Amino acid sequence: MAEEAAGIIEPQVNTVIFDGKLTGPFGDIEAALSSNQLLGVSSSEDKLIAFEIETRDMQKRPLLFFIITFRKDSVELEYSVPKDTSEKLRKLSVLRNLMGVLSLAARSYSVDAKSMFEYINAAIDDVIVSMSQGYSTLFNSYDSLLAEHRELRRLNLELTSSNKALTADATRLSRENEELAAKIKTLENYSDESLMVMVQEWIESHGDTIDIPEFAKAYKITQPRVEQILNRMVAAGFIELKG
Repeated sequence: MAEEAAGIIEPQVNTVIFDGKLTGPFGDIEAALSSNQLLGVSSSEDKLIAFEIETRDMQKRPLLFFIITFRKDSVELEYSVPKDTSEKLRKLSVLRNLMGVLSLAARSYSVDAKSMFEYINAAIDDVIVSMSQGYSTLFNSYDSLLAEHRELRRLNLELTSSNKALTADATRLSRENEELAAKIKTLENYSDESLMVMVQEWIESHGDTIDIPEFAKAYKITQPRVEQILNRMVAAGFIELKG
């Protein structure tokens, strides 16, 4: 608990033992294993230990490691499984290392093949089952994402088509607006003759009177322009001032 509080998490250590038989001196095994420079080896009268420290933690303590102990009638494998590591894959990895070490020591040591093969077969089955379940989950997720991707692609095509149509409509409406604005501007710029006719018609339809602000507002003309036209019409004798 104190180590966990300090941020130090001990790896899990698993052990498996197989029946074996020493067929030569431990010294021969030690000499055979010396070709593997990654292995550390130590021996005594009744056993030989081969080990490898694969990685260390921040405190330089062994994190990933395995230890193989040869005895006269058995071989023991100890290996670490860090908390964030797949125990099933880790087991296969160290079993591969064990097979490599046993192949080097084969001249002086034999292992019960039946029990070892059964153990390796079970370890492989565990990984295959786990991978099958993981693949099924992954495939279902992929299938769902693929369907979403296709739907989003369809919507994107529709939106792209709709956007093109809206752009065309906006261009058309902008052009029509410009044309209408030009027409309005043309209408606002009445010629004097046209404006005189409009004034004359207004006066005739309003009891021989004209309200200059009302007339200017109705035809979107400035009041000074209306007054200018009225003065011209009076001077030309087209209308008369009363009162």
